[in-house]
Amino acid sequence: MLLRLLVTMLAGTALGLAVTYYLLGNGVSFDEVQSGPWTRWPKSGSMNIDPYAHAMLARTAELPLAAAEGLSFFARTDSAGESLKARCDYVMSGQIPSSRYWTVSLYGPTGSIIDNPAQRFGFTSAEILRAADGSFKLTVSRHARPGNWLPVGNVSTFVLVLRLYDTLFDVGMTKAEAAVLPKIVKGHCE
Repeated sequence: MLLRLLVTMLAGTALGLAVTYYLLGNGVSFDEVQSGPWTRWPKSGSMNIDPYAHAMLARTAELPLAAAEGLSFFARTDSAGESLKARCDYVMSGQIPSSRYWTVSLYGPTGSIIDNPAQRFGFTSAEILRAADGSFKLTVSRHARPGNWLPVGNVSTFVLVLRLYDTLFDVGMTKAEAAVLPKIVKGHCE
């Protein structure tokens, strides 16, 4: 009887830990909002954060932006819904929602900056080249490209992170607002 109870407790604990590890490793959260290729967690910088998002932040040691500071958007797929692969070229283009300042950075699948020979890890709104209408094109590729280029480095997949600082953009973000965020289009693949 005691042995059966002990085995049941150990099996339940192992199953609970396995499910939690899976959920945290795959970025599962209750307040996730998807808009095109971009994902954000509106409550991640607030006191109302859900337990899984809180555990994920504790595991990755990421410090999220508070709602009053700005918004962070993460893209793990292109606009067609396919995973971002380092063997392919991508063009991120369009307008950025109104904000005082913004950045776009390239991260590896584990959340760390991707090392690359060019030592270029992202762009800011102050340095990116733009068209006359304010739009921009940013190429993400392993090989050097003219204009705004982010080198992928030696990884298989990557994540694009767009941060808007001091913005009036709606914190809730609905699917209809995907049109105001940049598109990510896959180009040539090796």
